[in-house]
Amino acid sequence: MKLSAFFLSIFAALLLWLAWPTMPFTPLVFIGFTPLLYLTEKIHHRGKYFGWIFFSLLIWNVATTWWVGNTPVPASGVFANSFNALLMSIPWLAYKSSRRRLPETMAYFALIVYWLTFEWVHQTWELSWPWLVLGNAFAMRPGWVQWYEITGASGGTLWVLLTNITIYQVWKRARIYDLSWAQLLRREIWKPAMVIAAPLLLSAFIHPAPDPARKTGVVIVQPNINPYDEKFSASSAIEQLHKFIRLSEEKADSDTRYFIWPETALFPGGAWEHQLNYQPEVQAIRQMLQRYPKARVVTGAVTMKQYRSTDEIPATARMMEDGTYWEPFNAALQIDTSQSIQIYHKYELVPGVELVPYVRYISFMKTLALDFGGITGSYGRTPGATMLTSPADSINIFPTICYESVFSDYVAGGVKPGANLLAIITNDGWWGNTEGHRQHLQYARLRAIETRRWVLRSANTGTSAVIDPAGNVSQPQPYWQEAVIKATVTPRQDITFYVRNGDLVSKGAVIFCILLLVHAFISRFIPGLRHAENNQ
Repeated sequence: MKLSAFFLSIFAALLLWLAWPTMPFTPLVFIGFTPLLYLTEKIHHRGKYFGWIFFSLLIWNVATTWWVGNTPVPASGVFANSFNALLMSIPWLAYKSSRRRLPETMAYFALIVYWLTFEWVHQTWELSWPWLVLGNAFAMRPGWVQWYEITGASGGTLWVLLTNITIYQVWKRARIYDLSWAQLLRREIWKPAMVIAAPLLLSAFIHPAPDPARKTGVVIVQPNINPYDEKFSASSAIEQLHKFIRLSEEKADSDTRYFIWPETALFPGGAWEHQLNYQPEVQAIRQMLQRYPKARVVTGAVTMKQYRSTDEIPATARMMEDGTYWEPFNAALQIDTSQSIQIYHKYELVPGVELVPYVRYISFMKTLALDFGGITGSYGRTPGATMLTSPADSINIFPTICYESVFSDYVAGGVKPGANLLAIITNDGWWGNTEGHRQHLQYARLRAIETRRWVLRSANTGTSAVIDPAGNVSQPQPYWQEAVIKATVTPRQDITFYVRNGDLVSKGAVIFCILLLVHAFISRFIPGLRHAENNQ
C-alpha cells in the first residue's frame, strides 16, 4: 500500500495542478480529489494517512503557487506553501474521523462542510490565503460559472467537491459489482453527468443585464517600473510621475473621466495624509487635470496618518520619538482639480509581507513584516473611504489593491453600498513573469461575474486589462512592457443576489460544521448514540 499511496498522492496533486489556471485542463478538477477519497478508505493509521494527504496537498501547493517564494526572502514561499498544505489537511482529517461515526453519505456531506468552512476561515482571519479556493479553478471558463452572481466562488467549490464524490462513488460501485461498460453507462454515468451538466446548463441561461446607455471614458496606465530597484528609488520618484502623466496623455481626450494608475504609483516612501495637497506629485497631477477638467486620477499610493491625542489609536499604530502615534497605509487615492482627496486604505493585507498576523497581541513584532521597498513593517488597517465617489457623474468606484481582488466576499461587500465600477490596482511584478500575475488576472473575471461590474485593471508591470460584467477580458497588455489602454465602460446600478446576500453557501457550511462538531463531542459521552453510529 505504501507504493500505491505514494503514486496516488502525486496523481491527485498533478490532476489539481493541471486543472488550475492558467493550465488548460480545467475539467480535471472534477476528479482531482478522487485519489484522496480512495486513500481515506484504505489507510487506517491516522499518522500515515495524515502524511500522505499532507504530501499530496503540498505538491499541489508548490506546483501551483511556487512563485510565492520569488521574493527577497525565498523562505517565505516555503512557509506559505507548507502552512497552506497543513491547513488543507485539517478538513481531510476531520472527514476521516467522520467516517467512523457517520453513515457514508453523511461522511461525504461532512467533507463538503469541513472544506467550505476551511475556505471561509481562510478568507476571514489574518493568516488568509484564498488563492486556491476551489471555485477559482473556473476563472478561465467564465461561460461555465455565470451563476456565480448567485453563489460566488464558494458555489464552485461545492460543485467541485460534489462532482468528485459522485464520480468516486460510481467508480466504487463499478468495482464492487463488477459492472461492464454497458452496465456502467446505463446505471451509473448519469449521476456525475447530471452533477456536471446542471450548473453548465444554468450558466447558459444566465446573462448579465444589458449595460445602460451611459458610457464612461477611462485611460488605464501600465508604466512597467521595476519593483526591485527603480520603483522604490527616491531619486526617480518624480521621473516616474512624469512617465505616468506622459502615458496618460497619450490616449486622453475630452471624453476621459478617469485615469487609473497602479498600486504604490505615488509616494513609494510614504506621504502624510494631512499634507497631500502640498505634495509636488499631487500639484503636478492637478496641472495635468486642468487640461481634462472632467477627469479624475485613481492611483495607488503609500500614505501615513498621524493620530492626535484625542483620536482612538489602533493597536497597530507605531510611536515616533516625540510620542506621537502614526500608521502607514497601502492606499488608493482619487485626485481631481478640487482640494479634496479621497483616500481608501487597503484592508486585506498580505500576511508576512504587509501584515504581521495578530500583531495587537504580539506588539513587539510590529516591524517584522518583509521589506518589499518603501515602508517596512506592518501596514495599518484603519478604515478609510469605503469607495471613491464622483457625485457629479453618479459614479462610485470600489478600488481593490492587489491581493484584495482575490477575496470574493470582500469585493461583493465593497460593491453593496453602491459602487458601480471596480478598479484593481496592483503591482504583480514582485512575482516575476510567473503564473502569479496570470492567475491574478484570471481571478478578476470571477469578481466581474459575481458583482456584474466592469473591472478596470491597472498593473504596474502587467497584465492591465478591461473586464466586462460577463467576465470577458479585453485589451490585455503584454507583461513587462509600457502600455496604455483607452476604453469605454458602463457604470451599473443593478445588484446581484450574491452582492445583496453575501456568501450564503459558506455561511450555511459553517453552521453545519458547528452542528457536526457538537454531534461528535456529544457522541463521546452518550453510549447509545455511539452504539447507533457504530451499527450504521
